[in-house]
Amino acid sequence: MEWIQNFFVQGGPFMYIILAIFLIGVAFVLERLIRLKSLDINSSSFMNEIQKLVLSNNIKEAIQYCSGSKAALPQIIKSGLKRSSQGTDQIQNAIDATALDMIPRAEKNLSLLGLLANVSTLLGLLGTIFGLIAAFEAVGAADPADKARVLSEGISQAMNTTAAGLISAITLMVFHNLLSSRAGRVISNIDQYSVKLLDILGTMKVVERD
Repeated sequence: MEWIQNFFVQGGPFMYIILAIFLIGVAFVLERLIRLKSLDINSSSFMNEIQKLVLSNNIKEAIQYCSGSKAALPQIIKSGLKRSSQGTDQIQNAIDATALDMIPRAEKNLSLLGLLANVSTLLGLLGTIFGLIAAFEAVGAADPADKARVLSEGISQAMNTTAAGLISAITLMVFHNLLSSRAGRVISNIDQYSVKLLDILGTMKVVERD
């Protein structure tokens, strides 16, 4: 742990800014992990159960089954089921209205997380530039015997800042991609199974007419 402390101290003031950016990013990551876990569900298994209930004309039971989960897909399917006795356009409108509420919840803060990753990289580079400027200025004013030491300390500060910025950026970018993929899966399931619900309800109405 001592080398980490030395690494941080030698990096200079930009290290504190990069650390603050990184901690904010970690907070966003934790919030997204919790939120996406609550919005996600085993969509295939869920929809198979809904299909059985709807085709058995147990719409109320299907709605109750949806109410047992706070995930995005069940809430959207429930809104469609509540209008199952109406026309296809009305069902689609209900699904779309709920989707417009749920999809932003899945994507929330992901763009900010990507921004923080980019800012970390740029702050690392900026810290490097300032560190090198300070190093060369110090070398110009230092005694000849101390120039090598002063230059070494300045370059060390610059490189530490670069490393910290890259470590922060890489970590946040990895989580950004993972969370974006998971959010994309939630949205993809919404699109896929909303269409499937319309098909199931259409099939049920055809059976009822026959």
